[in-house]
Amino acid sequence: MTKIGIILGSTRPGRNGEAVARWVYDLAAQRTDAEFELVDLLDYDLPHLDEPVPPARGQYSRPHTFRWAEKIASFDGFVMVTPEYNHSTSGALKNAIDFLYAEWNNKAVGFVGYGAVGGTRAVEHLRLIAAELQMADVRAQVALSVLTDFENFSVFKPSAVHAGHLSDVLDQVVAWSAALAPLRATA
Repeated sequence: MTKIGIILGSTRPGRNGEAVARWVYDLAAQRTDAEFELVDLLDYDLPHLDEPVPPARGQYSRPHTFRWAEKIASFDGFVMVTPEYNHSTSGALKNAIDFLYAEWNNKAVGFVGYGAVGGTRAVEHLRLIAAELQMADVRAQVALSVLTDFENFSVFKPSAVHAGHLSDVLDQVVAWSAALAPLRATA
């Protein structure tokens, strides 16, 4: 069965992303077309990139990198839940992505962003990063506003329309993950 990782891309204390990622997981877990797992960056305690050799060479030397690589390699695709900080994604998510290379290749990725303008600028940056990592980013995305989808900017109360948008993201990520399976098999 296709396995999709839902990556919680914020490690900030009091982060809104935890509720958003849980919402994504809870809706995804109702599906029968793939297996979904919530991956919290806090559980991996990655320092700033500390590998001496570029990740594209696959010559990891740190235990935390091996652990992270094993987790990411286990998935066929991803949904990245990202905040928008200063017109981009979080430093924690960018750092976690930068640790690896081959483990991301030939996998689908969809995005759920949140912020003042729905995290759309963070998602734009992640799409460029995904292209460099040979990932297939799907068109659909979820854009959650801290102004309208959070009470007092902190209590997550998404508008009902977002469940349909998330369903579109999941449909596309699952379909593209399956379609890319032959490429992953030959890599």
